[in-house]
Amino acid sequence: MKRFIHYVSHSVAAMIGISVYILADTFFIASYSGSDGLAVLNLALPLYGMMNALGSMLGIGSATRYSIRKARGKDVNSFFLQALFWNAVFSIPFLIGGLFFPRQILQLLGADRELQDLGIPYVRTILPFAFFYMANYTTGAYVRNDNNPSNAMIGSVIASLFNIVFDYIFMFPMNMGMAGAALATGLSPIVGSAYCLLHYCSKKNTIPFGWQTPRFKHLCACCQLGLSNFVGEIANAVTITTFNMLILKISGNIGVASYGVVANVSAVCNAIFNGLAQGVQPLMSHSYGKKDNKALKKYLQYGIVTALLFSLTIVFTVNFKSDFFISLFNSENNAGLHKYAAEGIHLYFWAFFFVGINTLLVSYFSATNNPKPAFLTSLIRGTFAIVFFALVLSSIWQMTGVWLAFPCSEAFSLLVILYFYKKEQNEAKERA
Repeated sequence: MKRFIHYVSHSVAAMIGISVYILADTFFIASYSGSDGLAVLNLALPLYGMMNALGSMLGIGSATRYSIRKARGKDVNSFFLQALFWNAVFSIPFLIGGLFFPRQILQLLGADRELQDLGIPYVRTILPFAFFYMANYTTGAYVRNDNNPSNAMIGSVIASLFNIVFDYIFMFPMNMGMAGAALATGLSPIVGSAYCLLHYCSKKNTIPFGWQTPRFKHLCACCQLGLSNFVGEIANAVTITTFNMLILKISGNIGVASYGVVANVSAVCNAIFNGLAQGVQPLMSHSYGKKDNKALKKYLQYGIVTALLFSLTIVFTVNFKSDFFISLFNSENNAGLHKYAAEGIHLYFWAFFFVGINTLLVSYFSATNNPKPAFLTSLIRGTFAIVFFALVLSSIWQMTGVWLAFPCSEAFSLLVILYFYKKEQNEAKERA
């Protein structure tokens, strides 16, 4: 239990730190540009989702494969540097898009001409930092898998504090506006990764820095275990994009701004469960690699109980303090924004009774080298289910239907995930 608490507490704190990157942007942008700035940021959130998706697939997938192979005494000499190499390769489209096509990207995300003009400096500044944003997942994941979750947590917290301080400095005293917010956010993962380098330079480090010619087969093997993370993160982008398009038709820019409030508070709550899953992953992967089924089952049980406690805390805190969360991002005291956001919070956040268990079990599949159910359940949960419920329910109940889509999707996904988990357990009994 002590080891579980150590890993999970540090990982949850680290993931909350990462989510604060965008939360700080939201607060300062709402103060600087009002509801239009909030709408621009919410339209741009899928870009973060894509960077997070690729970064987590490469970083966490590679670190998971590294942990399993290391526990079995196999060669892991080139894993870390190859992960960074593929981060650089996958970041190139973001760099090109940000520098040369920011208007087209915003237009594709649903921004009208006015929001495009406001958002171009933000997109043009943030996307060239894609490599650092993605590599931050790799450096943090390897440090956690090298028995030093404290380093990853402190790096994340330092990066978040940097982001908050320099968001204010760049936007207000230096009057850089939206570009300043993006610059502070883009520099933050560099700060976090730089702190993680302290571990790699210390005597505690056991991660080798061997180099081999990059192999596509190696990439696929690592990404296979990171696919569930990829789909889970890309699901946020799919959800936000789908909701933005529907809300624009139903209630316009003010509706999108209200969804920005809901989505940003939700991002912090999701970070808690992602932190739980990522914290327990090295423990489950190591137990699986050692074929210690008793320890594996114990860590999963601890994770489920912790997820349920987090779920109860989140749902009741957010519902009872909804006015407080809305006021943080409603600097103009816009009545329409408050109305939509209040309804959204009271309906949308019931999903978090299911999110924790879903996230943990998907991580369990990946941690135990069982990528097929991890991928399928993540795909169903993150794309098909949420899009289906959003389209159907919004056509019946408009904005109320949009807010209900997320809890309905997560409840349905839990049934699917439990089916795959039960199936795996039965197959394991038959093999025994």
